[in-house]
Amino acid sequence: MNIEKLINLLNKSHSQFHVVEIIKNILKENDFKEINEFDSFNVELNKKYFVIRNDSSIIAFKTPSNTNNFHFQIEASHTDSPTFKLKQNPVVTSNGATVLNVEPYGGMIMSSWFDKPLSFAGRVVVKNGNLVSTKLLDIEKDLLVIPNVAIHMNREINSGYKYNPAVDLLPILSLSEVNFNDLLKSFLGQDTEIISHDLYLYNREEAKLCGLNNEMLSSPRIDNLSSVYLSLNAIINAKNSDSVQVFAAFDNEEVGSRTRQGAGSTFLSDILWRISHSLGIDCEAYHQALAKSTLISVDNGHAIHPNHPEYSDKNKVYMNKGVLIKYNANESYTSNALSSSIIKVIAKENNIDVQDFENRSDIRGGSTLGNISTSQVSILSVDIGLPQLAMHSSNELCAVKDIKDMTLLLVKFFEYSIVVNNGNILFNN
Repeated sequence: MNIEKLINLLNKSHSQFHVVEIIKNILKENDFKEINEFDSFNVELNKKYFVIRNDSSIIAFKTPSNTNNFHFQIEASHTDSPTFKLKQNPVVTSNGATVLNVEPYGGMIMSSWFDKPLSFAGRVVVKNGNLVSTKLLDIEKDLLVIPNVAIHMNREINSGYKYNPAVDLLPILSLSEVNFNDLLKSFLGQDTEIISHDLYLYNREEAKLCGLNNEMLSSPRIDNLSSVYLSLNAIINAKNSDSVQVFAAFDNEEVGSRTRQGAGSTFLSDILWRISHSLGIDCEAYHQALAKSTLISVDNGHAIHPNHPEYSDKNKVYMNKGVLIKYNANESYTSNALSSSIIKVIAKENNIDVQDFENRSDIRGGSTLGNISTSQVSILSVDIGLPQLAMHSSNELCAVKDIKDMTLLLVKFFEYSIVVNNGNILFNN
C-alpha cells in the first residue's frame, strides 16, 4: 500500500464503525462476497468472502483451490483506538455553555485532547415502525473543543497535573442550549425516533507526512488502523497459496477484547469452523488444520524516544529501522523462538528489516489481542507491529520506511504456505 492511500484511509476513519464500513466497501470492490452470520454458509473453493459482527468487527477470507493441505494463515488487528465515548444523555448546561458528558474509552494521553478541533462519530440506533436499525453518523465539522485552564489560574500545569475526566475533559459544544436528539436528527437528515447511540470523540486533525525528508507520518489512530489497513491490503493483493487466508479486525481491544465482537469472543473460532464445515472438513480434520495453522497479531509497539531513552530496554528499537517482533517473558505477547521464526524467515528471504522488541524489565508494557485470540482458538502465533512514538495520544507518529516493510511482510506471509508440525515449520513459496 502506498503512503498516500494509507493517509486517505486514516482521514476517513473516525470510528470503528466507519472503519468497518470502509473495509466492507473495499472488499466488495475486490470481489469479496458478504456472508451474513445469520444465514447458512455456502463457501466454495477459490472464492473470497467476509463477515461483519456488531458493525465494528470484520473477518475476510480467501479459500484455496483445494483442501489437500487444509490450514489457516491469519492476520489479526483491531479497529478501535483510545478516545472518549458520549454518555447516553450527554448534554449538560454549565456556566453559560453546553458541554457533553463523556467517559474515557481505553487508556489515552488525556493532555493530548486539549485545545484541538474535535467532533464525534459512530452509530445511532433508530426506530421506523416495527424495525430498529443502525445508522452511521460522522459530524464532519469542527464541532467541539476541550479548552485548557489558563496558566494564570493553574500555575502548576507545567509541573504535572492529574486530570479528572469527569471535570477536565468535557468538550464545549455550544454557547446556547441544545436538544441532543434534534441535533442528531439534523445531521442524520431525517426525522426519525432515536433509541440510542454509540458515539465517540475524534481529533479533527488529519494524517500528514512530516520531517525534513517527509520520512514520518503524523496521524490520529495510527495505533492500530495502520495495522488494519496494511493487513487488508495484504489479503487483497497476496497471490493465492494452499492455505485459507484470513484477515480479522476486532473491536474493543483497547478495553480488554471481552465483548461479543472482541478478540476474546468466539467470532474467529465460529468463522473458522463454519468455513471448514462448508468445505466438507469434518471435526477431526478441522482440529488437525488448527494445529498446522499460524496467526500474526499485528499491533504497534514502542520505538525509542529521542528525548527519553531511559524508558527503553538496553536492546533498543528505532523508527525507520524495520518491523518489530514483540516478546515478553510473562506472555503479554505471543512471540516465542518458534513463532518468531515465521517472521524472520520471510524477512530474510525478502530483504525486509525487522527488529526484536522487549520492554524494560522494570516497566510493564501494554498487551494486545494475540494471546486473547489464541485463548479462543489455539494456533501458533507471533506479535509484530510498527515502531511508533506517542502511542495513545490523540495524534501519533511512525515512519514511512517501516510502513513499506510491513506492507511487504504481510503480503508475503499470505503468499507462503506455512505449515506447523510440532516443533517444525515448513515454508513453501
